Formats: sequence, structure tokens, C-alpha cells
Amino acid sequence: MTPPRNPANDTAFPKNDRGSGSLNDYKFDFIPRNARTRIQLAGSDPYQDELRTALDENGAEVHTAGGQRTIEEERTDAPMDLRLFLGRRVSGVVGTVPRGLEPAIVEALGRLERANKPLRIPAEIVTTRHGLRVELLMGQTRDL
Repeated sequence: MTPPRNPANDTAFPKNDRGSGSLNDYKFDFIPRNARTRIQLAGSDPYQDELRTALDENGAEVHTAGGQRTIEEERTDAPMDLRLFLGRRVSGVVGTVPRGLEPAIVEALGRLERANKPLRIPAEIVTTRHGLRVELLMGQTRDL
């Protein structure tokens, strides 16, 4: 049986805003299996105005800003909130990494750091029936 796209089935968010992704999309060392691998952020409903502004100002293609957890956040297993880098500014929080997929984000940021690249994961703002969502283009980090 294939695990669900939202491995934690996190009920902290409404059903249509839980994000998606699967650890099956990654090899043992959290390298994406293919260039099409994506993670859709959870908890984007409260940030629709921020996402609309980002989409209007920068288009659909954006990058994450930060994403590294503090030691305190690691200790308490706090959710990983993400912001977007929008040219000259950083947005407010636009969503949360779905539970269980945090290691894939941490490893992608580590690969970017080892490749001496900015710690920015490519992302896309997409329109769904339930509003704007952010999809992290994890597959674009695999060949670093």
C-alpha cells in the first residue's frame, strides 16, 4: 500500500489546506527521485493576501527564504514555517511544511549550502480551487 501524500494526515489544518508530499518521492538520503518532485505547503489559508501580493509583484516563480529551524524549534519539534524571497524583500509566513517532510527540506538546504548556493529552494505559487498555494520544487535541488 502506498502511503498518503500527506504522511502525517495532520488534522491541525483544514482538509483542503494540509499540504501534500510523500517521503516515497525521495531516495534514502532525502535526494528527490526525479526533477518533478514537489511539496505543497500546509496552512496557507490565512496567508492568501500575502500570496496574492507576492504573485502580483513577482509572478508565480519564487524562492523560499530561510527555513532553517532554531535549536529551540528543533527541541520542541515545532512546525517549520516558510517565507518567500521576493526580489528585495522577504514575505511573511506563507505556509508550513507538512508534518513528516521536514527532513527533506533540511537536507535540501544542506545540499544548497554545500554547493555554495543561496539557501533558497525554488517554489511556485499555484492557484487551486481552494485558493493560492505554495509548491516547493524539490526536484530542482537534486543535482547540486
